[in-house]
Amino acid sequence: RSRIALEPRPVASSLEELLQGSTGRQLLESGDAKSGAVLERVVIDGERYVVKHISFSDDWLMRASGDLTGREVILWESGLLHSLPPSIDHATVGAARYDSPDGPRAALLMNDVGPWLVPEGDAKLPLEQHLHFLDHMAELHAWFWEWTDTVGLMPLAKRYLLLHPDVELSEAALGSEEPIPKLIGEGWRLLPNRAPRTAKIVLPLLTDLRPFLKAVEATPQTLLIGDWKATNLGTEPDGRTILLDRAFPGVGPACSELAWYLAINTDRLPHSKEDTIEAYRI
Repeated sequence: RSRIALEPRPVASSLEELLQGSTGRQLLESGDAKSGAVLERVVIDGERYVVKHISFSDDWLMRASGDLTGREVILWESGLLHSLPPSIDHATVGAARYDSPDGPRAALLMNDVGPWLVPEGDAKLPLEQHLHFLDHMAELHAWFWEWTDTVGLMPLAKRYLLLHPDVELSEAALGSEEPIPKLIGEGWRLLPNRAPRTAKIVLPLLTDLRPFLKAVEATPQTLLIGDWKATNLGTEPDGRTILLDRAFPGVGPACSELAWYLAINTDRLPHSKEDTIEAYRI
């Protein structure tokens, strides 16, 4: 913790200020994108960058996680991104907050690290790369061990309510056509028949999470920085791990982030979940 000294970073007050001198703007599409956020490639002074546009009205994950301020921008402006261990490349070089006719918006300007990202699809991760991801995740957790959130990141309760069945209902009420919230609701409806023992334990927590939170908060906490989905990750030529799409940053138990990695990358793990857990060493 003595290594962590936050140095706030400037935030542009308009998209034009953030993208000053840009040319060749081009919308990007991703088959693996799940949130609804818009990505755009731009060229500034001959260098290629990617802009991530952040909007509560466009992004169902922001709504589900109660992100009213753009937590990814908070990571930048607080200086947290620049305090990450050397093994992590966050790729971000700037951020902006501004008003639009549709409400407050934000944007991140990032180096175009596309050539080094894990390819989309269902192919297994190379074992060596997978093990490097686990090493660097563990280093990140150790780096911020028992760190206290002073900048206003994601509350612990929101982390475990992100896929609550009410997400389906709230998105339907908004007229959202996002497919994932519907799958969340369907998954909860199927759970009692598919996994009755699990359902007996978990379903009561949907109405009262306090017993679970009390137990979790009694364990060591660290900074959980991102969505460790394969297509949000990559490996720089110098060996650093690229970590993008940091929509759920906050303090919590390290095992929560490891469990997310296991769950969301199930089909892409090069060996068993048991071996993956064994390989993770904080």
